[in-house]
Amino acid sequence: MDTGLKNRVAIVAASSQGIGRAAAEAFAAEGCRVAMCARNPEALQTAAKKIQKQYSAEVLAEALDVTDPSAVHRFVEAVVSNFGGVDICVTNAGGPPAKGFLAASLEDWRKAVDLNFLSTVYFAREVIPHMQRKHWGRIITITSITTKQPVADLVLSNAVRAAVVGLVKSLANEFGKDGILVNNVGPGYTATDRLKELAKSRSAVLGKNENEIFESWAMDSPLKRLGEPREVADTIVWLASERASYITGQTVLVDGGLYKGL
Repeated sequence: MDTGLKNRVAIVAASSQGIGRAAAEAFAAEGCRVAMCARNPEALQTAAKKIQKQYSAEVLAEALDVTDPSAVHRFVEAVVSNFGGVDICVTNAGGPPAKGFLAASLEDWRKAVDLNFLSTVYFAREVIPHMQRKHWGRIITITSITTKQPVADLVLSNAVRAAVVGLVKSLANEFGKDGILVNNVGPGYTATDRLKELAKSRSAVLGKNENEIFESWAMDSPLKRLGEPREVADTIVWLASERASYITGQTVLVDGGLYKGL
């Protein structure tokens, strides 16, 4: 299937590992020029060099904190300077800590808003003008199944990621006339380092070992297994492609059927 993505410029945030890295790899495999960022410079450079070599791709990698609007601005300007524009922007950030409502401090809330909501605002503000000039663009946010179905002890994620969906719908409505499609991808339980952190936290609360936690999550899905980062990445690439040219303002769950609603 021709995705129409060859030579497109794709920014992927938090792409040194997990779903972000899988998305960067998937875009490189489609012939995109890929701009990667993450907080850990060593992990980022390792991932970028591997992708560059494996796919003979043009890769720009820069370590930054997505909660710093000035850093995001400089990064996007560097992408435009190096690649001539921005066609695709995948926003992504690590999830907030697993806590119940009374255990979450006001500082926890502020950090969750900065990390999981405002980071998307920062990227959108920077890339939309460049996409408007081309009358073509894709903004894809990575959130969680928690946007559709709250998860116990993840009150920060349940609340803040839902705000991202409101932003996605608003941007889709406002900028559709400019040829910009804006969608959200909500992974279910996916085999990443983030899931290991959640398993450790849940293990301490429930008094079960981490393997039992993973098994219980897998059994919740009709497919009876955890998702793989590449499966989420494939959905992201599809949403960015010409094959999804009439889809905008949507949340697409990649959860193995975990969501119980209609």
